[in-house]
Amino acid sequence: MDDPDGYFGELAAASYDDPSDRMFQPEAIDPAVSLLAELAGGGRALELAIGTGRIGLPLSRRGVPVHGIELSRAMAARLRDKPGGDAITVTIGDMSTTRVGGTFAVAYLVYNTINNLTTQEAQLACFLNVAGHLDPGGCFLIETGIPDLRFLPPGQDILGYRAGSGRIVSYTFDHATQRYNGHYVEFTEGTGSYRTIPFRYVWPSELDLMARIAGLRLRSRWGGWNREPFTTDSRSHVSVWEKPGG
Repeated sequence: MDDPDGYFGELAAASYDDPSDRMFQPEAIDPAVSLLAELAGGGRALELAIGTGRIGLPLSRRGVPVHGIELSRAMAARLRDKPGGDAITVTIGDMSTTRVGGTFAVAYLVYNTINNLTTQEAQLACFLNVAGHLDPGGCFLIETGIPDLRFLPPGQDILGYRAGSGRIVSYTFDHATQRYNGHYVEFTEGTGSYRTIPFRYVWPSELDLMARIAGLRLRSRWGGWNREPFTTDSRSHVSVWEKPGG
């Protein structure tokens, strides 16, 4: 892949902010920002893969100093162009290895983005990197989905995810490697485009082990941003690990 922006270059960045998507609605954003502001407790926040600022900008408007790490220059440029974008410093780089100055009360990685790191080694490196950025007593929060493998009958490796006006999304899974690929077909004025993005799904218990290796301990796990109980039927989770010493 020659694009320095990875899979989120100018084409992806131009259409990323979709006000019709439920993830851009206040009912999805407000509880996330409230929980993160509470965890920050007056300290600084580090957002990994900050993107166009869906969460970072409203968190900054709450008075929390936010610093972002983002691989895509195209996504970061859109954040900077938004109202309040100049209040957030963004460091361009890989979230598993990029270091920034100072330490933080909370670091966070939302909307399944841990899966963009496509090896277990890279996901573990992300935990180790975050642990080095946290204040004693600081927290690392991840929001990610539970792999939808329960919906796959034996012998099937493809799962339809979304079909709507102008867009079709599906996933293909490799259970041996925990790798999966997202397939995106989009139609504009009768013309179709196709792109695929690789991911690696990760289980909550696997994340807990990565956290332990990085010196963090599980503090809370919920089924969503409103602190719903995490159960066997939860489709996603919001998990918080704490660095000892606070």
